[in-house]
Amino acid sequence: MRTEDVTKAKSGAAAAAQGGAETLAEVAYRRLRDDIVQNVFSPGQPLRLELLKQRYGLSFSPLREALNRLQTERLVVTAALRGFSVAPVSVEEMWDATETRILIECEALRRSIQHGDDDWEATVVSTFHALDLQVRRMEQRAGDGGDDDISALESRHKDFHRALIASCRSRRLIALADQLYTETQRYRLPALSGKNPATSRNIPREHREIMDASLARRADEAAELLAAHYRKTSELIEVSMSRSGAAVA
Repeated sequence: MRTEDVTKAKSGAAAAAQGGAETLAEVAYRRLRDDIVQNVFSPGQPLRLELLKQRYGLSFSPLREALNRLQTERLVVTAALRGFSVAPVSVEEMWDATETRILIECEALRRSIQHGDDDWEATVVSTFHALDLQVRRMEQRAGDGGDDDISALESRHKDFHRALIASCRSRRLIALADQLYTETQRYRLPALSGKNPATSRNIPREHREIMDASLARRADEAAELLAAHYRKTSELIEVSMSRSGAAVA
């Protein structure tokens, strides 16, 4: 275990113990979720409580609460006498998550376009601009960037897609979109960090087209572009999983 990982975990736990914004269970949930998504724990790997206690500096109670929560979000599975383990991955599961995400986010986007005001438009534009700047920065470095670049890109990417649906007026739709984003993220991040052959796909243009259609209040077009955007990503992920020998269900 890296020293900096232990330091971060213990500092988060200390902040919660001192009355910070996050409870110990929230700290455990966030750290464990991030490690699963970033493949620190590989699919199928057992999640022993003693190992997690040492890694995060937390007691068993918040860890169990976090594991149970992650189980409901399909990132963790459990079996009698075997305890918790990281949920397996497969092409079938990836497509199921993608298509469900399309159903949820396209509906949320239509509602957001209907109800979005000036502040919504400004947030969509600003998050797109931040994402576009990071993409250009990484292109200029021609692959010389590291994990920090990918982390910044992922954060801004999530902000943009969240901004698109932020005015849907449904906390449940947004919560479901957040859960499905995380489910698909664990498939997308390995493909993003891998050395896959370049494609002719222009992702910044796809994002701009989604933004332009949304701001012009062309709901049908915006939803179609969003769905196509997600499906193109999943097609590339499927190719990447096949090349890496990942399970294909």
